[in-house]
Amino acid sequence: METQPLWRWPELCQALGLPQQDGPDVTGLGIDSRRIQPGELFIALAGDPGPRFHAASRSERDGHDYVADAFERGAAAALVHRDVGADGPLLRVDDSLDGLWALARARRRALGGDVVAVTGSSGKTTVKTLLGAALDAFTTAGSLNNHLGVPLSLASAPAGTERAVLEVGTNHPGEIETLSRLVSPTVALVLNVHPAHREFFADLNAIRTEKLSICRGLRDGGVLVLEQSLGKAGLPDGLRTLTFGEGKGADCRLLGCEEGHAAYEVDGRRIEARVPGGGHHRALSLAAVLCVLKALGQGPDAAVDLPDSLIPGGRGTERPCGRAVVVDDSYNANPASMRAALVGLRNGRGRTIAVLGEMLELGDESDAYHSGLAEACGHVDQVVAVGAGMRALYAELAESQRWVWRERADDALLEELVGGIRPGDRVLVKGSNRVFWVSRFADRLACALQAGA
Repeated sequence: METQPLWRWPELCQALGLPQQDGPDVTGLGIDSRRIQPGELFIALAGDPGPRFHAASRSERDGHDYVADAFERGAAAALVHRDVGADGPLLRVDDSLDGLWALARARRRALGGDVVAVTGSSGKTTVKTLLGAALDAFTTAGSLNNHLGVPLSLASAPAGTERAVLEVGTNHPGEIETLSRLVSPTVALVLNVHPAHREFFADLNAIRTEKLSICRGLRDGGVLVLEQSLGKAGLPDGLRTLTFGEGKGADCRLLGCEEGHAAYEVDGRRIEARVPGGGHHRALSLAAVLCVLKALGQGPDAAVDLPDSLIPGGRGTERPCGRAVVVDDSYNANPASMRAALVGLRNGRGRTIAVLGEMLELGDESDAYHSGLAEACGHVDQVVAVGAGMRALYAELAESQRWVWRERADDALLEELVGGIRPGDRVLVKGSNRVFWVSRFADRLACALQAGA
């Protein structure tokens, strides 16, 4: 059976405000020429989006310089805003980033079903994935939650999509509302508020205000689902809200969690559920999922037996490696998620080792946040600290806990760990994205341990 195109050429022209012209239908969208697949539309973007958005990193590279490469890899067409000297079908607009957002808006108008937007300081991708499974909804892989990822996700939803779940992130004030208005969700979920990206916000309340601004993009009659302790101060009058948490009065209340299972109360009914990946923090995440189902008028049954395989890589994935177990929680970190991971490490048997990378973007309070983890490390046998920020924690540890401090997670550190990890050890690897995740450090450690088993 022939696969339907994601976008037909006339739809692309209409969405971009271009005169109708002949051109190919496209099967997908891509912004990285190295990963473009045959039949996709390559969107040529500048490495610096300018003052409109706060990119995590800015580059002088420009996607227009790689259009020819994209065509060589099988791209059906390219979206551009300047001459590229490449031989292939082109959609020429005033600004290709605006063009991507225009495609997202057009596709959102074409979606007739429910759209859920998820935000929070941690757990967005995990909850998005769990909701996608429970709702049988469209989602995209990975953490596509910024000014590029959100419109790319929305524009990649097939036109006949009945339900979609997208995540929305921020690292500067004012971004979540803008992205939420693009997504125009029927349900918006705020998972939590922690001091992530604290460097760019006045205080924790400013982060709360930013996260809750997701409600400003809700469609008429939409529902805001939020963690109970966030409170409702500052929310618009008349906004329908549902809460999840552990306190009395929560619309979805976590009653208890033990050994990968949890009990909840929803509408006066006790519900037993399997917690994918286990742990108290994931039990709260599942409470959020159940609350979203309630907001959509759906019962809890679709979320009570979700498999561990839904947990994305780098979010606490356990990797048995012959003589040891590596707990790969290396995708990202903030003070709250770091504490949760350290608590989870306590549940294992044998010697516990925490390989902790610095937590970035914490501003003037960075040292306090890092040193404050010492108490959470109290049960850990050995700590390996990585990055300048982790010096503050390393100084607070008992002498017996200090394995080593290193400036970076390089091959020398990997070799030292492989040589010192013993049979039965349980090894947590956690830090900000740039410390371990980008270099696949946890994966390399697990593979090296497995090879030497």
